[in-house]
Amino acid sequence: MARRWHYHVYVIELSKDVLYEARFRKANPDYVTGKPCVYVGMTGIDPDVRFDKHKAGIQSNRYVKEFGLRLLPELYAFYNPMPYDGARDMEVELAIGLREAGYGVWQA
Repeated sequence: MARRWHYHVYVIELSKDVLYEARFRKANPDYVTGKPCVYVGMTGIDPDVRFDKHKAGIQSNRYVKEFGLRLLPELYAFYNPMPYDGARDMEVELAIGLREAGYGVWQA
């Protein structure tokens, strides 16, 4: 019996205050003013639960803990769920695509 796919990519909107962070700005030289700033990740749990863990400081990315506002399912829900390898690759592809569209993107 095949294992059920349970990995997800997810996108979290970050407060524009993240633009005051030098490392974030350096990672986004082509950021288009006014576009969203986001964090792109992958997880083996529900993205809502993962977001709550980030905000609680559990295996958290600093930018999400400090600047995370909400999930943006319209940017990722149609990809999920998927196998681990697919999620790992899609996390990178999604981050690249959003950055090319002018978003400010952090992807760890």
